[in-house]
Amino acid sequence: MKINKPYKTCPSFLKTVMRDIKAVKERDPAARSALEVLLLYPGIHALILHRPAHCLYNRGLKFPARAISQFSRFLTGIEIHPGAKIGKGILIDHGSGVVIGETAEVGDGCTIYQGVTLGGTGKHTGKRHPTIGKNVIVGTGAKVLGPFEIGDGCKIASNAVVLRPLPPAATAAGVPARVVRINGRKLSDALNHVNIPDPLAMEVERLEGEIKRLSERVDGLTAEK
Repeated sequence: MKINKPYKTCPSFLKTVMRDIKAVKERDPAARSALEVLLLYPGIHALILHRPAHCLYNRGLKFPARAISQFSRFLTGIEIHPGAKIGKGILIDHGSGVVIGETAEVGDGCTIYQGVTLGGTGKHTGKRHPTIGKNVIVGTGAKVLGPFEIGDGCKIASNAVVLRPLPPAATAAGVPARVVRINGRKLSDALNHVNIPDPLAMEVERLEGEIKRLSERVDGLTAEK
């Protein structure tokens, strides 16, 4: 699950842009023409501006790279750090509030909806943002936080908070996110080895049991009187 290699040099800009436009036309039923996508889609504008910014960043020209990314953020509402590695054929649908961190990697063919964050969880240096595999769908408002991998073909539900790696072709939902399907099939409890325990739900369940026990004890004392 490696991103294509063109990040040490600048990839073919026009070819990459055309592939991004094609991805929008294929996956967005509202897209009527390539010209409309090119002129009116903020996701495409953000990607077009990110490509040269990333090229400058890799050549050590950090300030102009950041200047381009901040202009892109102002123009589109989408913030992609120039250090992020973005594959080809990407659809950023609507895009408002999308944030992609410096060491994040997004594989070819991914679909990212508005409000998505590919972020870190601390102030440590080095790799601190997620690596998203190919053909991954990240739903509206989802957060993927940390330096781990999301397998190829995964689907992340709207508003999910992913804090652990996901295997290929998994569907994850919830806060924190749990794997609910793999290859479209529901997981049974016996086979579900990748679910993340929900500490809040466990604590609520424990408190409910304690309240029930105390209530029964009070009822018993009342009956004795």
